[in-house]
Amino acid sequence: MEAQTIKNSNSTTKTTERISGSEAIVKCLIEEGADIIYGYPGGAIMPVYDELYKYQGKIHHVLTRHEQGATHSAQGYARISGKVGVAIATSGPGATNLITGIADAQIDSTPMVCITGQVPSHLLGSDAFQETDIVGISTPVTKWNCQVTKASQIPEAIAKAFYIAKSGRPGPVLVDITKDAQFEEFDFSYEKCTGVRSYNPVPKTEIASVEAAAKLINEAKKPLVVWGQGVILSEAEEQLKAVIEKAGIPAAWTILGASAIPTSHPLNVGMVGMHGNYAPNILTNECDTLIAIGMRFDDRVTGSLDTYAKQAKVIHFEIDPAEVDKNVKTDVAVLGDAKASLEALLPMINKNTHTEWRQKFTDLYNIEYEKVIKNDLYPTKEGITMAEVLKEINIQSKGEAAIVSDVGQHQMIACRYAEFNKSKSNITSGGLGTMGFGLPAAIGAKMAAPEREVVSISGDGGYQMTIQELGTIFQQRAAVKVVVLNNDFLGMVRQWQQLFFDKRYASTEMTNPNFVAIAEGYYIKAKKVTKREELAEAVKEMMESKEAYFLEVCVEKEDNVFPMIPSGASVSDIRLE
Repeated sequence: MEAQTIKNSNSTTKTTERISGSEAIVKCLIEEGADIIYGYPGGAIMPVYDELYKYQGKIHHVLTRHEQGATHSAQGYARISGKVGVAIATSGPGATNLITGIADAQIDSTPMVCITGQVPSHLLGSDAFQETDIVGISTPVTKWNCQVTKASQIPEAIAKAFYIAKSGRPGPVLVDITKDAQFEEFDFSYEKCTGVRSYNPVPKTEIASVEAAAKLINEAKKPLVVWGQGVILSEAEEQLKAVIEKAGIPAAWTILGASAIPTSHPLNVGMVGMHGNYAPNILTNECDTLIAIGMRFDDRVTGSLDTYAKQAKVIHFEIDPAEVDKNVKTDVAVLGDAKASLEALLPMINKNTHTEWRQKFTDLYNIEYEKVIKNDLYPTKEGITMAEVLKEINIQSKGEAAIVSDVGQHQMIACRYAEFNKSKSNITSGGLGTMGFGLPAAIGAKMAAPEREVVSISGDGGYQMTIQELGTIFQQRAAVKVVVLNNDFLGMVRQWQQLFFDKRYASTEMTNPNFVAIAEGYYIKAKKVTKREELAEAVKEMMESKEAYFLEVCVEKEDNVFPMIPSGASVSDIRLE
């Protein structure tokens, strides 16, 4: 390949080199800082894999055992690093297998770029072998997508993909590239994208709206902050902490917002939502000012909208204008990046303590502790509880571990009882609720942050949806700590069947395999715990291991997660038993 220098129309000099489209794809990824990518080869993407072979040492490709695993690994990588995750797959079933992870990333605002191979352009629309309209299929679940049929289109498409994925409210982007475009040669040069016409990723913050928000906060007698993942995505953790400390405002979080402020912070009053803490849920309907920061009023947070915070003035700090007034009517909307908005707000708010109001949270916490938390953490019954396992992990990790949870009862227990001292420590599937997320996402998280302890928490159901990714852990020597809380049930569904379907456990009891033998089959050290007296030592051994470790803990079969807001009920109807 021979480099040449040309001048463009505005007289700036640009160096090009004659290369193939497939090599251009790899070079674009390197230019965007994609040091680790996840994928699975196949015919329509083979030219790119041939180039990846040549560029070993500059970009590390991780062979997952399923394309869905590639997307979840890319999500875990993105969530803990703050960078764009990358997944790559072939056409047809390879591409369609990405869709679950793409949809998960879309609803959870995770920056991800997916690159798929496609049949040659002259075969498009002919129902060729392994042809699917992945652009049409993925349109509803991507922030942006496109199809490339010429090699010369590749640099601009990939640059635009990375810019759109990361800017503003992040999300997944898909670029579909035909096989002939991968083979075709062209004069390559690369320029990062810094803007797209008509796309305004960060709306300008109007100072008048910040002033209006400050006025309501200063007048409030019973204010409550509810923050979401937007705080983490905008790296506004310190700004949020400064605001609530100055104004003395109790602050609660959505599951994706967890870890932005340490669990032990005196103003951190716990999780809102269906299985959240008693105090913030009850007092949502008693506060006079509700300050929502970087969250979208999801139905699992609000319960019945007809009764949600009707007594309160609502302030919404939000980067995406589409979320404002979508579910909850706001009195003041502050559009813009959360970090910049909170920095503008801080000098405008008065110092306060709200001592009597905060005492209500303490009083309600004490009720929840006596009825729920104490029984979860220090049970008197024979069987092990899920919360006990989290307690031991907290002890061994000192709250420094990143917890990557799957979806189900164990997920709610992990969010409720894990201790977080660092931001970006709670990685889970929120909006889509994807069973099978945990194991592959933990791989991506560990590879992005090898210096951190990464613990995957799964139930026996979700774990088996992506259990094959143990092969990825083994091949990559990724020191993930894998915990399966085994109750031989699809636990969350079983809980609903018990409470709302007269204990008709239809298709939720599981006959499980020998999980330890499977892990050992992948040459991963493994242990099974069935008795409480074995638990502490087993968790200690797992956390001290320098390599991957699998721990199965057999827990109570019919334990339920409380508190609980029944589906469609008011947050005031939260049940403690």
